[in-house]
Amino acid sequence: MNPTVFAMRRPVTTLMLVVALISGGALAYDRMRVDIFPSLNVPKIYVFLDYIGMSPDQMEGFIVNQLELYFQYVDGIQDINTRNIQQVALCELSFFPGTDMGQAMAQVVAMSDRAMSWMPKGTLPPMIMRMDAGSVPVGYLVFESEKTSLGAMGDLAQNIIRPLVQKFVPGTVAISPFGPNMRSIVINVDPQKLLDYNLTPRHVIDALAAGNTIIPAGNIYVKDSMPVVSNNATVVDIQRLGDIPLRMERNVYLRDIATIQDDTDITYGYALVNGKKSVYLPIIKKDTGSTLTVVADVRKSMQLFRDAVPKDVSVNFEFDESPTVVAAVESVATEGMIGAGLTGLMILLFLRDWRSVLVVVANIPLALLGSLFGLWVTGNTINIMSLGGMALAIGILVDESTVTVENVHVQMQRTENIASAVLHGSLITAVPRLLALLCILSVFIPAFIMGDPLRSLFMPLTLGVGFAMISSYLLSSTFVPIMCVALLKHKGHGEEGRGLFDRIVEGYRKVVSRFVGLRRLVVPIYLGACGLVIWLLGVQIGNELFP
Repeated sequence: MNPTVFAMRRPVTTLMLVVALISGGALAYDRMRVDIFPSLNVPKIYVFLDYIGMSPDQMEGFIVNQLELYFQYVDGIQDINTRNIQQVALCELSFFPGTDMGQAMAQVVAMSDRAMSWMPKGTLPPMIMRMDAGSVPVGYLVFESEKTSLGAMGDLAQNIIRPLVQKFVPGTVAISPFGPNMRSIVINVDPQKLLDYNLTPRHVIDALAAGNTIIPAGNIYVKDSMPVVSNNATVVDIQRLGDIPLRMERNVYLRDIATIQDDTDITYGYALVNGKKSVYLPIIKKDTGSTLTVVADVRKSMQLFRDAVPKDVSVNFEFDESPTVVAAVESVATEGMIGAGLTGLMILLFLRDWRSVLVVVANIPLALLGSLFGLWVTGNTINIMSLGGMALAIGILVDESTVTVENVHVQMQRTENIASAVLHGSLITAVPRLLALLCILSVFIPAFIMGDPLRSLFMPLTLGVGFAMISSYLLSSTFVPIMCVALLKHKGHGEEGRGLFDRIVEGYRKVVSRFVGLRRLVVPIYLGACGLVIWLLGVQIGNELFP
């Protein structure tokens, strides 16, 4: 049955379907994840290795080469990219879309362990992390203090705050803090005193190794019990290292030739936040995490983070990215209100009927709710691209109901009652509206045949436009006719002043007639101008994935 006929015969059923659409859209908005970017479906695993003192070519030859050899046996691997700098190497493993990343991670770990047996002695096991293009920083926990050193703040961020983030802020990726240098116990030896006591740096190193060793605690056998007995082989107070003897026969101790400090290693860099030397811990959400949820959890846990550090260390959440998403959501709502207002103004100007304005404007939020519901059902999120699709659709989805309402006014001049005018107006415009819908949707067909990551990036935009336009067409064929019958008043011939509209149409007809008469001249000029613009400007536009 024709949807317009069905709606006009069963208005209550149609209205219940509209109520279901409103409920489904509201539920989708409440349940959908809110994000900055959609999931780009570019699965990657990063393998981080370091070896103190090695040059980039040594990292490549002794360490990375072994890893790359074994990683070729990992299933689903597409590409291996490696970056080597002094004492650090980073292997980026890219996988084909659809790869079982749990299995891939297990194989990468197994192959890394296998490659370790061929690496130089002292090589540390690699750090292996799963990352995705959608895993982006949503903000930074910034640590500042006038008293506590950068190394100590880095130690707090690494060992105290990061575990709390993992516990109280689900949906984040664990990552080390930036800005601090490695915390170290620095022993500054006086060269002159070494000469005075006839010692060498090797004597100091050997004495430290012998005087501060890790020896496990043991048990002593006492009647009916076996208590644990600790030893004093490892110092608790670092100043006790000064009691380590260097020469027993002369009573020379480490404190006699060196100073001991709880400090950082050689400073090779630091982070500047708001012009101050600081330490910051990036809050990176997982690909499956929601930006707004992660930020809300961070802000909820801020007092817990501050209580876990000394009073002189301030912890603040800076560079919050969630306002970008919130602004995008608000901009779609603003765009909808502006579009509804301008559309209503045009209808009021040409048709001079405020009831028609209500009918058309009511179609906009319903179509957007339909788009939200469709995105939710297809597993998409509220992100910049899907919101951009809905914002783009607002400008064209009003055409469906506007054309229907305008044609209903035309049919009022030819029929005796409002129901007949609505039915005839809807049926006459059904096929042209469907053709317009299909033409618009066909523009977005290339998104379905793109390869990742472009397909994953543009699919939410395509679906946002598509679901909004389909919802608008169905509403214009069902809901709009019912609203027209309920709200509009029948106006016969001569009852409605259309002088302004008629004069505009007559002027437009004359302009078109002149251009059609000169079509053999107009068409070549138009095509030549298009080709010239493409040739002069098109080749100068840059190419990037993101603006």
